[in-house]
Amino acid sequence: MIPGRGDVLLVVDVQVDFLPGGALAVPDGDTVIGPINRLIGLFPHVVLTQDWHPPGHASFATSHPGKAAFETVAMPYGSQVLWPEHCVQGTHGAALAPGLRAERAELVIRKGCHQDVDSYSAFLEADRSTRTGLAGYLAERGFTRVVLCGLATDYCVGWSAIDAKEAGFEARVVIDAVRGIDIDGSVKRAWAAMQSAGVDRIKSGAIGGS
Repeated sequence: MIPGRGDVLLVVDVQVDFLPGGALAVPDGDTVIGPINRLIGLFPHVVLTQDWHPPGHASFATSHPGKAAFETVAMPYGSQVLWPEHCVQGTHGAALAPGLRAERAELVIRKGCHQDVDSYSAFLEADRSTRTGLAGYLAERGFTRVVLCGLATDYCVGWSAIDAKEAGFEARVVIDAVRGIDIDGSVKRAWAAMQSAGVDRIKSGAIGGS
C-alpha cells in the first residue's frame, strides 16, 4: 500500500496514561510509537485522537461507590466498564506520548469530554448518537480510506475502525501498531467484530512510499 490523497492515518489515544507506568497502562503500549512515527512520515494526512475526561467522569470506578476498576455497571446507554481514573483534562497523563510525531497532525479529536457518557470511538460516543464530527470532516476533505493505529485494540481502536466502516470509509488496522488491554478475551472479540464489519488488517511493513 502506498498512501495517497484519499488516505488518512488515524492515530488513536497514544497518551501517557496508556503507556507503561500510566494510570491505565496498555501492556507494551509504548511499542506502538516507533511504527506509528514511521507511518506518520509516510501519510500525507494525519489525524490524532485524545481521551479527554473531566474530573469525576462517569466511566471512572471512583465515581461509583462500592465498585472497583474493571467491573461493569448499567448506564442509560448500556453496559459500562469502569476504569481507573485516566486522561483527566489538563493532566500529565492526558498528554500525547513523548516522542510521538504529533506535530504532523492536521486535526486532534478530543473525546470522552461529556461527564455522563464514555467515548471509545473517534466517530461516535458510547450512547451511539453523539457524534464527534470526524466523519463529516473526513468526507469534506475527500478522504476515502482510514488507516488506524494506536491504543487500545479492543476498545478505542476497534470501535473507531468499525464506525469508520459504518460511516462509509474503507478501514484498515495496522496490526503491529496497535496493542490491547485484553479483559477476559476482549482483544479476540474485537478482532472478530472488526472482521465481521469488513475492516481489513495490514502490517506496517506493507505500507511504503512511492
